[in-house]
Amino acid sequence: MKSIGFIGLGIMGSPMATNLLKKGYSVTIYNRTDTKATELQRLGADIVSTPADVARSVDVLFTMVGDNQAIEDIFFGDEGIMDGIRPGLIIFDCSTVSPELSIRLHTELAEHYVDFFDAPVTGSKASAIDGTLVFMVGGNEELLQEHKSILLDMGKAVYSMGGSGTGSRTKLALNTIVGINMAGFIEGLAIASKSGIDLDAFTELVHTGGAASKIAEIKKDKLLDRDFSPHFPLKHMLKDLQLAGQQAISLQLPTPLLQTVENLYRIGLSKGLGDLDMSALIHAYEDWMHHQLSHKKHETKDTPTADNRRRDVRVPLDIKLQISIYQWEKEGSFSGQSMEAELDDLSESGLQITCNTPLAKEMFIVIHFPMEAELPPLTGKIIRIERKETTFNYGCLISGLAPPTKKRLEAYIQSKIDQNNE
Repeated sequence: MKSIGFIGLGIMGSPMATNLLKKGYSVTIYNRTDTKATELQRLGADIVSTPADVARSVDVLFTMVGDNQAIEDIFFGDEGIMDGIRPGLIIFDCSTVSPELSIRLHTELAEHYVDFFDAPVTGSKASAIDGTLVFMVGGNEELLQEHKSILLDMGKAVYSMGGSGTGSRTKLALNTIVGINMAGFIEGLAIASKSGIDLDAFTELVHTGGAASKIAEIKKDKLLDRDFSPHFPLKHMLKDLQLAGQQAISLQLPTPLLQTVENLYRIGLSKGLGDLDMSALIHAYEDWMHHQLSHKKHETKDTPTADNRRRDVRVPLDIKLQISIYQWEKEGSFSGQSMEAELDDLSESGLQITCNTPLAKEMFIVIHFPMEAELPPLTGKIIRIERKETTFNYGCLISGLAPPTKKRLEAYIQSKIDQNNE
């Protein structure tokens, strides 16, 4: 039985190394945080002080770390893996990193007669614990077959994807789907929750039809029980989506869904959710809809029932605006005019503006806030008109507002309310 080295004892690496120990392998480990190695040492692992020491003492070495920089550090840093390699060593990198880095490692290690495989996994913490991970591997297929049994002692399947870098490329494509599915499930839950639908019944319905997905199956309880302990941290999903985006750019491939979902996870990171499970993205939607998900059917001010259809509390304001109206002319040109207005009310879905100029329903206008607001021009559609003597009150629907802009608008409005209350 070959001796195994394992570097990186995080959420995934620790249970993977544990399974190897339970299968009877001699395992040598290194981790930047010594405390994470204590339990594995109790199970029989040997702890060494540098990555180079691991490489010097084993036949097959596994790495499982967070990102490109971590791989660079453990391979090329002081007393890194490169300082301890010898001909015949086999290295499997199970991290999710850029394909370019995987190919570089393969090339540089081959010069030292060391075989390298990019072998990322699909599956979360639970899969790592249960030994049901799936490996997607790039590298020499014949040599992979010789070591496949070791991978199967940590997982349930091994797929040879082709030459060096193909394992990493496959993982980025897969996690693009996972990230989009997660965001889609959360957004559907938010719509159901905002509508007052029983979420237990809704999630059961999801599993019965075309909306079913593995991600909905494994994340439903975490979401409804509000358990955001990290099985796959949000920051790691964002990192993978960013790498996938870079890969798409290199392929000159438009990826509008990927870009949209990447921005959603970036919002989650900005809210301090990076170390929580990726399902914690729901916090962003809860902020936008002003309540939390729950198992039980709820009826709050956010539920559009007969008693509270006017759920949006109107807040009196007095903010000077400029609004612009554009009219199309012949040959595709257009002319426009600007006028003074005031922002009177704010609702969840739009604005109420007072202006002396008569405008038409269904007309689109561009709203310019004072420079102090640091807001871009907003496009609104007039959906309601009320005439009051010499002025007109216009209800304007604002749609397609980017979440960061909406947060900035809300913060500006709140600052004006605070000033008025002083």
